[in-house]
Amino acid sequence: MKQADLIAGIDIGGTKTHVLIKDANRVIADKVVPSSDWRVWEREKDAVALAALIKEIAGGKLCATAIGAHGCDTDEHCKQLEADLASGLEGRIKVVNDSELLVPAAGFVSGIGVVSGTGSIAVARTANDEMLVAGGWGWILGDEGGAAALVREAARAIRGAIDLGQMDDPLIAELMAKLETEDATKIGRLLNATRSAAIWGGYADAVFDAARQGSALANRVIREGADALAGLIGVLISRGADASHVVIGGGVVVEQPLLFDAFVAAMSKVSPASEITLLRAPPVNGALAIAERLRAEIREMEKFNGK
Repeated sequence: MKQADLIAGIDIGGTKTHVLIKDANRVIADKVVPSSDWRVWEREKDAVALAALIKEIAGGKLCATAIGAHGCDTDEHCKQLEADLASGLEGRIKVVNDSELLVPAAGFVSGIGVVSGTGSIAVARTANDEMLVAGGWGWILGDEGGAAALVREAARAIRGAIDLGQMDDPLIAELMAKLETEDATKIGRLLNATRSAAIWGGYADAVFDAARQGSALANRVIREGADALAGLIGVLISRGADASHVVIGGGVVVEQPLLFDAFVAAMSKVSPASEITLLRAPPVNGALAIAERLRAEIREMEKFNGK
């Protein structure tokens, strides 16, 4: 095995960075580190630190590196990180948004990736490799179908029910239990006191627990969240995205079948011809698949040039 056969696939999330290194035949390194170990949100320093981390884990010369990066939300962001890494990493470098890893991780070359985790976003590429993004506006403005937004909408639904004097829906008791209060009128105050997407997202189980108890409010919140996720797909389709494959992943939709089933139902109206895949595998596998394609292109070019 030549050192130049090594490829790297990296998934940079908001909290952790997952690195896979593969030689010609198998994965030889699989490491997860906190993103805070290297990322200080200063562009040039981050590029130097990330390159050093990848080279340390690889332990040899890299042929190709593919990265899905949280925060690279435009083509310009991706190209900038590629340029910043070029001085510290050898071989081909490809940077995409971390949500773009879902489609290749599921084994497809093109399609739409949609994430339902703490937040939500949908990403695709045009035939000209232009990035298309819908959603991802954060839990205050949007992120419908993500954990924090589901809790936000649940609280709004509860507010409306209380105003109507309807206190018997299971969602009210479930969210009160999560917030450790016996006073439903304090729900808004307690949520406002945290002002954290991660904390709000941690209460999302209350919505699904209530739905399984027959809560009309919770089931409506889940259905509307799923409709919003499917709506993101509709936006990307209108902009030219290939919707033959739609791959959805993220902690919420993977762990909550009620949301996935509602999403499939919503997609049957938005794009009935789309094949829907629930991704359970680590998204970093998508980065490795992209790196595999880069390596194959390099080998083909070497053959063409007689090397």
